[in-house]
Amino acid sequence: MFIQEVYAHHGSVLLRYASSLVGHDLHWAEDVVQEAVLRAWRKIDVLDTDAAKLRPWLFTVIRHLAIDGHRSRGSRPSEVEQDASTDHGVPDATERVVTTQVVADALGDLTPQHREILLHVHYLGNSVRETAQALGIPAGTVKSRTYKAARALRAALDRRGYTH
Repeated sequence: MFIQEVYAHHGSVLLRYASSLVGHDLHWAEDVVQEAVLRAWRKIDVLDTDAAKLRPWLFTVIRHLAIDGHRSRGSRPSEVEQDASTDHGVPDATERVVTTQVVADALGDLTPQHREILLHVHYLGNSVRETAQALGIPAGTVKSRTYKAARALRAALDRRGYTH
């Protein structure tokens, strides 16, 4: 039951993530995801099995498994000469991918006003004055909404177990 729920909630996202880490080798990606889910099942007593909190843990396990796989494949002599253009390695941006996914999920918990203010101030890099003009609200309102939106986002991230 646990494994079915994990696959239902996270399967396609985990497979896409694993595939990106292993050079889009679907069989290897499936193996990595299966191993990560198996490890979650083995640690069911100590893990928070809430779907939102489990995903970051699974992403981390998949990343480590992919790195280990690349290392072990690199330590063995290859049976067939590999072309350098097909060696994809592990991307340096994996942590950013995980963070982006977790933050995107957490933003869904915020009110439209909070998402809008964070978009202007943090994503677009607008100043308080520019944001106030764009939204037609006083600068003080921009400041207070930004503060409250950041707190709401932090709470949403905490609920997901993301403490980065």
